[in-house]
Amino acid sequence: MADIKGDWTGRFLGLPAEGGTRLAVTHCCCDYPTVSNAEEIRRQWDNVRKTFRRTWAEELGEWPQTAGRNWPGHHIHDLLHGGHPTAQSNVLPLPEEVHKVVNDAYPACYARDPRWLSIGSVKPYVD
Repeated sequence: MADIKGDWTGRFLGLPAEGGTRLAVTHCCCDYPTVSNAEEIRRQWDNVRKTFRRTWAEELGEWPQTAGRNWPGHHIHDLLHGGHPTAQSNVLPLPEEVHKVVNDAYPACYARDPRWLSIGSVKPYVD
């Protein structure tokens, strides 16, 4: 489903440094129950969104934008199924059109669609 690439450039002990990582998400095993307080959890995210983006910027650089609009923050473990609304490790900026595709695919995952229950093909990373 996703190939998440995290590269950074900065300083370590006063010297120039760079590094990165890759995270391949190739299948889904979604079996989290639906929460009863989804609206409350959504409000928590809405209330902290600007602060979250500022904190993100301090560590990882400016929150991505397209044409002056901030990318949505995608909750990896989604809010409707108990994902933490403000955990930095649970929110990933995605371009708006990609965020829509991912969110539209979630119902198939939770419906236990067979395509989501098997590990995807192994493909080498290419940039």
